[in-house]
Amino acid sequence: MALLFGLFFLFLIMGMPVAFCMMCSAVLYCTVFGESINMVLTRTIAGPSSFTLMALAFFILAGNIMNNGGVTDQIFGFCKKAVGWIPGGLGHANVLASVIFAGMSGAAVADAGGLGAIEVKAMRDDGYDDEFAVAVTGASSIIGPIIPPSIPVVVYAVAASVSVGKLLIGGLIPGLVLALCMMVYIYFVSKKRHYPKHEFEGFPALGRSFVKSLPALLTPCIILGGILTGVCTPTEASAVAVGYALILSLVSRNLSLKDLPRILDETILTTMSVLFIVGCANGFGYIITIAQLPQKMIALFSNFITNRYTALLLINLFLLVVGMLMESLSALTLLTPILVPIAMSYGIDPIHFGIVMILNLMIGMLTPPVGMVLFVLSRMTPTPFEKICKAMVPFLGMCIIALIIIALVPPLVTFLPSVMMG
Repeated sequence: MALLFGLFFLFLIMGMPVAFCMMCSAVLYCTVFGESINMVLTRTIAGPSSFTLMALAFFILAGNIMNNGGVTDQIFGFCKKAVGWIPGGLGHANVLASVIFAGMSGAAVADAGGLGAIEVKAMRDDGYDDEFAVAVTGASSIIGPIIPPSIPVVVYAVAASVSVGKLLIGGLIPGLVLALCMMVYIYFVSKKRHYPKHEFEGFPALGRSFVKSLPALLTPCIILGGILTGVCTPTEASAVAVGYALILSLVSRNLSLKDLPRILDETILTTMSVLFIVGCANGFGYIITIAQLPQKMIALFSNFITNRYTALLLINLFLLVVGMLMESLSALTLLTPILVPIAMSYGIDPIHFGIVMILNLMIGMLTPPVGMVLFVLSRMTPTPFEKICKAMVPFLGMCIIALIIIALVPPLVTFLPSVMMG
């Protein structure tokens, strides 16, 4: 194991992509210890060959269609009328829009890239500091992978062999807890800095905005409704979401058929990069399995740590550090087979642990040096990268508070799946 992970981190330090780090270290391990390289390659090829993983492509495609089809404008317009009258109104609208968009794309980068430009411009024009506007936009984007549908949830479910449907539903309340923590901070900062708020235009105006944006707002209901009623699997629901998003964007004339080749091209590139990581992680996981690393880790933990909360604290600290240093999906595919057996040995529900693990890694998207959301925001706005990082610190604190609450109160994750799916 020292050789396997030593090679992995050596290749990582050399600047090799994470997927190639996993594959090369696995092949070299087989060469040194006489294990079957063919089995590693077979597992790598078989990794992406999962019906469940088809949902990844469809969720990515649905998010791309909505980003290009003007759906995000309608969502933000409705959120502005709904919560714009609260102190820090556009900040709250920013978070609420991310909650709604989370039910469509399931990816933090899609949220930051799609809604981000609209939200930052609106807040800047309304008198908010650039750094604060960008920080709110970036922090709220990580709600996307928690609230269903979620690309990281699908990856974790496959790696941990747990129900995708239960895991998707389990992220709903934690996502709202995360949003609430951010909105509390936005409220007090806005009161202190005297950020503007808008007059409430009345329920008739809110109703008209709701009706106008209703087709877009129905997308999460269609996805979740299909899964909960048993009409379709999560994979089939993702395909339905693509069809609905396409109809919505074409009818509104914000998208033309000429745009589809470009959107499909973007989707294919993104999907293939994710599936390649999944495949290489599957080959790497084969080596971990034959070396019995999970069993050895469980034995090591049980010898020194008897309290489940201490174990959960150490795992959380470890994941926060990993999230700062590794891309989230790569870390998820690599660590899930190792950490889930450890968590289960302490009686931690794998559904609960999955949401905790994903939130840990999503927080890493807001921290340098690998924080993807930070780089998206720095390219999208004129705000210097250093100022974005500084403004993000208080939001990181609120995210960690939400993480602690979710980690210590398992029913926040497990209640809805147990009631709705048995």
